[in-house]
Amino acid sequence: MESQKKAYEMDMCSGPLFSKLVVFAVPLILSGILQLLFNAADIIVVGHYAGSESLAAVGSTSSLINLLVNVFIGLSVGTNVLVAQYFGAHRQKDLEDTVHTAMMLAVIGGVLLIAVGIVLANPLLELMGTPEDVLSLAVLYMQIFFAGMPATLVYNFGSAVLRAVGDTRRPLYYLLLAGIINVLLNLFFVIRLHMGVAGVALATVISQCISAALILRCLMVSDAPYRLYLSRLRLVKAKMAAIARIGLPAGLQGAIFSISNVLIQSSVNSFGSVAMAGNTAAANIEGFVYTSMNAVYQTALSFTSQNYGAKNWKRMTLIEWYCQGIVIVIGLVMGIGVVWMGPRLLAIYRPDAQVIQYGMNRLRLVCGPYFLCGMMEVMVGALRGVGCSLLPMFVSLTGACAFRVVWIFTVFSLSPTLPTLYISYPVSWAITFLAHSVCYVGVRRQIARKEGNKA
Repeated sequence: MESQKKAYEMDMCSGPLFSKLVVFAVPLILSGILQLLFNAADIIVVGHYAGSESLAAVGSTSSLINLLVNVFIGLSVGTNVLVAQYFGAHRQKDLEDTVHTAMMLAVIGGVLLIAVGIVLANPLLELMGTPEDVLSLAVLYMQIFFAGMPATLVYNFGSAVLRAVGDTRRPLYYLLLAGIINVLLNLFFVIRLHMGVAGVALATVISQCISAALILRCLMVSDAPYRLYLSRLRLVKAKMAAIARIGLPAGLQGAIFSISNVLIQSSVNSFGSVAMAGNTAAANIEGFVYTSMNAVYQTALSFTSQNYGAKNWKRMTLIEWYCQGIVIVIGLVMGIGVVWMGPRLLAIYRPDAQVIQYGMNRLRLVCGPYFLCGMMEVMVGALRGVGCSLLPMFVSLTGACAFRVVWIFTVFSLSPTLPTLYISYPVSWAITFLAHSVCYVGVRRQIARKEGNKA
């Protein structure tokens, strides 16, 4: 059992760094892609077998779902950082308390989100200006989707614990199984039972429950310090405060980011259901590029956290440089590849010439320079890895979120076209990356002064 545990864990504080970064990041990339396939399967199936209105309905909920969920997903970032720091510093009791507090937060948060999602689905979608021919289907999809929130959060918090100790492979295996089941259930519910958006939402909920059950079993049978005992689930005040200190700014940042995306989605809605369908398909394709780069952000976060706990300063600098190089390569190769393959990829979702044309408008302007988003995210991961979470939140909200809102009410209002709307993304990424870089240099200097110039 001991050798099995060690096989999945990773010592991030010594040994060859670049190869470990790659070994850690690749399963994360594959896991993120599989997780996106849950939603992609929904969109592809409804696009082919339920029509453009159903496709638009499923897609129009994504920014709103992210808005409501991101605060709790942010807390899982706090869990990742805290577990990695305690694991790197060999503080076993703190590690145990953090794991049980985090999983209790996941359960409580999931139950709260069920109520919030079901009650607010209709009024919020109406507020976004969702067209009448799409509204009822979007509300139905969202209400069923939120019934699975406890499972979603349990999986996210549990996988955050495993990532913190270097295990990115088992979450990948669990998502692979759940993803296959999700696709099969999608086809059965929609084609055989003619359930439409309700069928794809139900398939997603069932697959999320399976991945959550597997991650729970993994933690409960482990003989490591991060083993989960259901009888010990509780909120330890000090650990809850520490998770919130790091994770809440990340969650609030994600939620407020989603507000800007909700405004952008509302602007897209004004162009009609065909534009919405094209935007939905393009955004889903973009997601595969983003999640691949986000895996490098999570890699920077986990490696920086463990090395910060071990006071391994020089290694932290190398982590930042290597991760930036990796994310630039991923962003350029995948971003340009998506633009090149765009028409064929969009046709998978909806083989309609107008939908493809609208989708390509977005892919050309967002996916080509997508590497800028990855560079920005890696800087955020490095800052959060040293426990600095408020600063990147404020910088991101100002440089990206507030900028996009101002853009919508100024530049877009003067030139109300979809290309004008989409160009706000790469401009905001470039500005925010530069600001984060300045902040990181300042934070490292503060750490160096505190540690007597050792950092």
